[in-house]
Amino acid sequence: MSTEAGIDVQRQLESLIQDFRTSDPPMPVIVLHAEDPADDDRVTELVDELREGQQHHGTRLAVAPTEPQPGDVDPMARAARLLCDLGDSRKWGDRSAAYRPYAFPRLHLVRALQEATDDPEMREHWPTAPAGTPDGNTQREQAQTHLLRILARQRWRPRRPSRRHRQLLLTDVQQFLPMGVLGAFTALLTRPEWYIAALAGIGLMILLAVLNHVPGRAPLFLWLRRESRWFLTTTFLQSAARRQSTSVRLLRPVRSWRAIAARAYDVAEAMREGGPFPLQLYVLALFEDLRDNHRRGSWDLRGFKRTRPPVLFLRRIGRENGGIELIRAVSDVRSRRSELDPLLIVAGVAADDAALLDRGADGAPPATRPQSQPQSWRLQQRLRHWYDEWAGNLRADQSPSRTNALPWVLRIPLPRDELVQLRQTDWRCVRARHRPPVARVVWSAYSLVLVLAVGAGVVHSRELHSTYCSAGLLTADRDTERRPAPGGGTECVGIATGDVRFGAHLQGGADEEGRRLRELEDRVLAENAAVLRDHPGAYVTVVYAGPLSSSSADPSLVKGAEELAGVYLAQRVVNENYTVKLRVLLANGGADMGHQRVTADAIAEYADRDPTVVGVVGFGRDLQSSPDVTRRLHAVGLPVVSGTNSATYLPKDFSNWFSLAAPDEHQAEALGLVARQLRTRGRAPHALVLARDTKESQDRYTSEQALYGGEMLKREGFRLLPGQSYRVANGKPELRLHAESICRGESVPSVIYFAGRVEDIGPLMTQLGTEPGCANREISILTGDDLSKARFSGTGGRDGVAPRITLYHAALAELREAASGTAFYEDAGKYLPWPEDEEATYDAADFASGQTALAHDATRALYWAASLGDVRQSRAATWVNLRGVKLDGMATGTIDFTDAPLYGERHGHSIVLKRVRRTPEGVSKAEVLCSRPAGSPKPLDVRDCSIE
Repeated sequence: MSTEAGIDVQRQLESLIQDFRTSDPPMPVIVLHAEDPADDDRVTELVDELREGQQHHGTRLAVAPTEPQPGDVDPMARAARLLCDLGDSRKWGDRSAAYRPYAFPRLHLVRALQEATDDPEMREHWPTAPAGTPDGNTQREQAQTHLLRILARQRWRPRRPSRRHRQLLLTDVQQFLPMGVLGAFTALLTRPEWYIAALAGIGLMILLAVLNHVPGRAPLFLWLRRESRWFLTTTFLQSAARRQSTSVRLLRPVRSWRAIAARAYDVAEAMREGGPFPLQLYVLALFEDLRDNHRRGSWDLRGFKRTRPPVLFLRRIGRENGGIELIRAVSDVRSRRSELDPLLIVAGVAADDAALLDRGADGAPPATRPQSQPQSWRLQQRLRHWYDEWAGNLRADQSPSRTNALPWVLRIPLPRDELVQLRQTDWRCVRARHRPPVARVVWSAYSLVLVLAVGAGVVHSRELHSTYCSAGLLTADRDTERRPAPGGGTECVGIATGDVRFGAHLQGGADEEGRRLRELEDRVLAENAAVLRDHPGAYVTVVYAGPLSSSSADPSLVKGAEELAGVYLAQRVVNENYTVKLRVLLANGGADMGHQRVTADAIAEYADRDPTVVGVVGFGRDLQSSPDVTRRLHAVGLPVVSGTNSATYLPKDFSNWFSLAAPDEHQAEALGLVARQLRTRGRAPHALVLARDTKESQDRYTSEQALYGGEMLKREGFRLLPGQSYRVANGKPELRLHAESICRGESVPSVIYFAGRVEDIGPLMTQLGTEPGCANREISILTGDDLSKARFSGTGGRDGVAPRITLYHAALAELREAASGTAFYEDAGKYLPWPEDEEATYDAADFASGQTALAHDATRALYWAASLGDVRQSRAATWVNLRGVKLDGMATGTIDFTDAPLYGERHGHSIVLKRVRRTPEGVSKAEVLCSRPAGSPKPLDVRDCSIE
């Protein structure tokens, strides 16, 4: 500010603005004038400096044009012209002003009525007959109809340029958002898909928007707008109404429309009569809009965000430009309404015209004048005193009996010495607080976006952590996923390509099997790291897919831990002795391979990214999803070498399937050698097939075993009783009723072909061993290779057989005959985490099931095909080379794929038939009846497999 007066007035303004932050102080009309008429121009310059200062402080301000306009004779019309453009939000500052632009719907409505009233088409339609007469009433109805037609053509908005009109149309659409939400909610009540509800809501909004913008008609829901509600309910317009209803209800549109139509016509007639009413209505609408723009109880808390009141600057008011009438109208409206509004008006007036603001309408001087203050007081002190005195006398000065007709005007005379321009070095800038209010920071679009972003990030992170095994804040290792585990909880399935450790996700994995699995997993990963570090361009990658997790229903990890031991052993042997190194990736199909389809998808997707992946070892459980799994891997060119999957149909249906396990059909044929000896001479004995019910499970192995077992018993001359299927509930077989049916029937079978799983054999033995009709009868149970995973009590295990029951089962790995010709056990003692006080032999507890040996041999066979000629082979070449694999000295014998026909089953699998009986000492002891190592051309016969 360049003058002392400017500095002091600016400080007073900032004092009022700071009070506005915490309360609602009355905002005066500050009129500045010089004591000497010669200084009038300096006062105008001072007003300009005040405007620039407030603009720099971020105040929303507008400057009313005070230059005389041609054509306006009526001072009221001149004053109204000053307010015409204040409904444009651009007049109140740019986007640098605090919060968002102002909205002036009430001022727009009043201006639209004014323009419709002044429309030339209305001149001949105004009624000429006296009001209350029949002709007058008819003419009034016709005039009202024509006025509404003009307003509809204007869409109840003032005439605007096309660009602003489009913005108003877009603003109108906002009122349909609640309708769209209501439509979507209504659609949701019919329980459709979520996108149908969303389309219903969006469609309803679009329909309402189209209907709202039909030319020549009033907008939809006009009576529900905020400006219409104000227009109908403000007491200021009751004098213009003729006892018309002001009821506005959503469910009574006709009555509401009639109310607003009648009010519009009454106001238009009052505007047509002229006088102070139109100007005061403009002022009232402006005040109501500004009050609404600073309402603290709004949904967006805009009153807390706009901490500086709006300021209207009038550079020079006088009779010729209507400024004096505008100030009078402001004071009259405020006195009549007795409501505080936030508008602060700063005006400059000529010294000779200042007395016009101190007189009543009759021009009489005021009865009393404020006593002048001591001359020793600075202008700043006088300003504060004048404001306090003005605010204290405001209540009395609003009384109609007071001669001062302008109680809301605070006139400030400026002495000449205060208006002298200072040296530029003495110019001062009155500082303003620019710290944004808390509401603007916390409750704003930016904070909303931040909260939504953080919320979305948290939700997304929680979703990632609940979906994937390894996840961060916004990213995750998508090669492994969390899936439901049998019996409750989750398990981690997929292919471990990053920092995922399946052993870390075991349920209650603190037992010995879990500890061993984690140790083997760490060793495989350490070997992989060494391969990548020391031989980055000379390795092939093999994926092992097995059951590397447990469940509460079956916490056993025998199969996964033993197979992983064989795979790791093969990796160490290869990397110690061959040029092309072997990298092994672990893939978990879940407990009992229940999620092997997910695992196959993960392997296939990873193989697309990593060309070093040449094949898969594992998938050793025959499930309903096995064809889909093999087909998925076939699509990406990955061969599968399985050690224990005995499915008969897979090598017939898929050219990429290779297995070391004797097929189910071959196992049934081998068990037929035992069944033939069990058949008595003369009348054919009874036999029964007891199978696990697979309708609600993925198991396919048991149904295959039941099929081939039943066919074998028929071929061997048994009289088959109706087959029975038992259910498994909560991981436990329901065998009691089946045991009663078998043992209490008219014909008790002497042979039962058990097409079930190893975990079901214990409950079956318990039921048959205590059930009358079976407990004292010799019964033989035949079953497939899944029983090779059992550890019978004679070898320190937990499984056993009933006293008078003999169990015959097939096994996939003949280890005894092959032991003398393989280095498998020597390598196992060297590389596997083996107890120092135990010796690695074929009949050791950890090798007896053959799982480790078969996994080792399968890995070695796949590696041989992938490194033919000691050169790293491609994926396709590995697939082709597998049909030329012939390896001697393996743990199960000779692995020979050379005679494997395309889409046909091969021969030469390793197979063992074992018998388990209760000894006189009360323990269950397993013994080998007969066996054949892998690659042996000699078939088994009855003499070799004698049960005598």
